[in-house]
Amino acid sequence: MENLNLAKLNETVTYLKSQITNTPKVGIILGSGLGGLVDEVQIEKAIEYDDIPNFPVSTVKGHGGKLIFGTIQDVQVVMLSGRFHYYEGYNMQEVTFPVRVMNRLGADFLMVSNAAGGMHPDFEVGDLMILQDHINIFPEHPLRGKNDESIGPRFPDMTEPYDLNLISKAQEIAQEKNIKLHKGVYIGLQGPTFETKAEYIWLRTIGGDAVGMSTVPEVIVAKHMGMKVFGMSVITDLGIREEMNEITHEEVLEAANAAAPIMAGIFKDLLIHM
Repeated sequence: MENLNLAKLNETVTYLKSQITNTPKVGIILGSGLGGLVDEVQIEKAIEYDDIPNFPVSTVKGHGGKLIFGTIQDVQVVMLSGRFHYYEGYNMQEVTFPVRVMNRLGADFLMVSNAAGGMHPDFEVGDLMILQDHINIFPEHPLRGKNDESIGPRFPDMTEPYDLNLISKAQEIAQEKNIKLHKGVYIGLQGPTFETKAEYIWLRTIGGDAVGMSTVPEVIVAKHMGMKVFGMSVITDLGIREEMNEITHEEVLEAANAAAPIMAGIFKDLLIHM
C-alpha cells in the first residue's frame, strides 16, 4: 500500500504496548471541540503525540494532542484526542495511521465524532446526527496503491460502513434520555474552506445531510481492517438556509462544545454494547 510503512507501524505499536498494561477494545476519535469525552475516561496513560514514534501532530485549534488509554464503563479504550486532516498537508496514509495503530493494539471497534455543516432542512445548530452512510469526495483514497493482504482485502466491502446494530442501540439510548437525534449521510470533502452556497445545494442534491472535512478516510481504513464503526456529527452550522451567515471556526467550536456533553453521554452508554 503506497506510503504505508509496516516497519514504522510495528515500531509505533511496539512502543505503545510498552507503555500500557491493558489491551484496548474500542478506539475513539474526537473531532473539533468534542474533547469533553476525555472527562469520562479513567485514564491509565496519556501520551503526547510528539513522544510517539512516527505519529503525526495535530495543527488545528480545538483538537488536542494526546493518545489516551483508559476505561469508560469498564471498557478498555484508546482515544485520539485530536485527529489529523488531509488539508493540513498530510497524505491519506498519515491521516489514517492512528486508526491502523489502534487496530494493531487490539481495538475491534471504532467510534468517530466530528463537527459538520447541516444541509437537511430539519437540522438546527447543535443537533446530533448518527452517520448511517457517507459519500467520499476526497481527492485521494487511503487505500490507493499496492495492497497488503495481511492488513485487509484489495476491495473492501462498504455496503455497511457504519454498524447497524450500534446505530439501533444509539437510537434506543437517545430515546430513553429524550435526546433529539437525527440519522443521515455525511459527505467528506478536502477543505479547508467552508462550502459555498452553490456547493451546499449540490451536496444536498447528491444525497448529503451533513458535510465535513474528516471521518471518511478513517472509516474506510477501519473497515479495511475489519473494525465495526459508529459515527456521530454535531451540526455546528447550516448551509441550507436562504440567508447564510459567514461561518467561522470559532463559531463551529462553540456549537460543538455546547453539544459535546450530550454526545459524550450517548458514546458512554453505547460502549457497554461493544
